[in-house]
Amino acid sequence: MPFRGFDVMEADILHYLIICPLVFFGGFVDAIAGGGGLISLPAYFLAGIPAHLALGTNKLSSLMGTAMATGRLWRAGCIEGKRALPAVVAALIGSSLGARMALLIPAQWFQLFLAVLLPVVAFFVVFRRTAIRAEEAPMPEKRRLVILTASALICGTYDGFYGPGCGTFMLLAFTLWAKLDVRRANGEVKAVNLASNTAAFVTFLLSGNVMWTLGLTAGIFGIVGNYLGAGLVLNKGASIVRPIIVTVLVLLLVKTGWDFLV
Repeated sequence: MPFRGFDVMEADILHYLIICPLVFFGGFVDAIAGGGGLISLPAYFLAGIPAHLALGTNKLSSLMGTAMATGRLWRAGCIEGKRALPAVVAALIGSSLGARMALLIPAQWFQLFLAVLLPVVAFFVVFRRTAIRAEEAPMPEKRRLVILTASALICGTYDGFYGPGCGTFMLLAFTLWAKLDVRRANGEVKAVNLASNTAAFVTFLLSGNVMWTLGLTAGIFGIVGNYLGAGLVLNKGASIVRPIIVTVLVLLLVKTGWDFLV
């Protein structure tokens, strides 16, 4: 059943003041060192948006930035259509299933679950980065396609259910297991990520869990943050990003614990 107790018209100025700056910074961080989703999704929870609405609205704002990035990589020739197509289809299926699973979990318990899961994902995404392949290595193309498709299905399911860190996980899978070079892998990842974001967004939209005005506004802030971050060269970008992500996660854990107990 669609969620009707928190319509977009009920979003007040405080929601925008909390969410939009954090989504802007999430885009900024993502361009510098990755992991921006570890800031943008918690922003909705910190503002008090119910879990399913937070996921759906965040998918809208994420979809805007992903679509622009994918278009840019497509024009640059970083996406090979025939190779990406099976992975895109797998991501569409997996993400739709993941979003449906998320909707089955009661909002209060789901938010508590995400608050516990976020630090785990942050640890692997931000603190345990693995070296990625600079050049493509030889591999039978059929085997490569199977690995790309399976990885897209798994990561797509995760993206539909939750999301943050999905791009990093796919990049590692595409470079380490499918042995793509980082330039080509980035293009394929964006194409797959666009598919998984789209499928999840449509699933949440059909269930009534998208706040259009808030999501579109936050999406614009995220795009601007990503654009500005991409124009900067920070030698110690990761060292700057880590304490900020930790601070946001601590605030989320405190708020979730308080809401759950009260």
